Amino acid sequence: MATAPHRHVPGLPRALRPGSVAMAAGGLCGLVAALESYRGRDRAVRALCYGCQLAGGALGRWQSPAAGLPRSLLAVSAQLSHCRTVLRLFDDLAMLSYSRGYGLGPEDEDVLVRGLSVLCNVADQLYYPCEHVAWAADTGIIRTSSSKWWDVSTRLWGLSLLLGILRSLRILFRLRKQLREQKRASSPQDQKKMKARVKSEVLSIVSNVADLANAIHWLPPGFLWAGQFPPWLVGLLGTISSLIGIYQASREGSSGAV
Repeated sequence: MATAPHRHVPGLPRALRPGSVAMAAGGLCGLVAALESYRGRDRAVRALCYGCQLAGGALGRWQSPAAGLPRSLLAVSAQLSHCRTVLRLFDDLAMLSYSRGYGLGPEDEDVLVRGLSVLCNVADQLYYPCEHVAWAADTGIIRTSSSKWWDVSTRLWGLSLLLGILRSLRILFRLRKQLREQKRASSPQDQKKMKARVKSEVLSIVSNVADLANAIHWLPPGFLWAGQFPPWLVGLLGTISSLIGIYQASREGSSGAV
């Protein structure tokens, strides 16, 4: 028997079928829900910020960035970055709550992972007040040199990223060892979960390495490649890190993780 042709739903384009409409509606609802949360909105603004810097820097290689579209894109990127800085004025208590909740880490966790996590939390906790002082100095609220405080906050951010890379490498090493040891004993579902964790840690390493490269670039000249990145490269590295963060957040959301 010949298969009946798919009937076109009146009022809808032929490419849009009921299933695809439902998926699109679900995706839109997910996007709206993400933008309604602070973290979700910050991820979107971060991606847009670095995306504008990437586009503006790339276009500026062929035409002067001092005028036209490249200048506008770089200006938008700078404004979005300033927006994120202002919003981070309220992150201290949230970070403190997280650090207190983690404490010295769960006792069943690897000692080295716990130590690296605690140091990472300390660096993150110190980062916020240093950035706040730098921001306040830039706006004229307090009289001090903002450059030294931006330098300190960037170093703390870089330290946090480096500790995060080391922590992910340690977790990755232990996961790969467990996969080898339990290859025959564990169930396929357990192996799938462990492989998903391996993938997550690899993505975290890539994201942190991209951000660390930018952090070093923003340090005072004379240290490694500080001050030597063109705007498009800063935008590219930041965009890669931002997209990885959005992807990981979407995976956590779809799996019901907090």
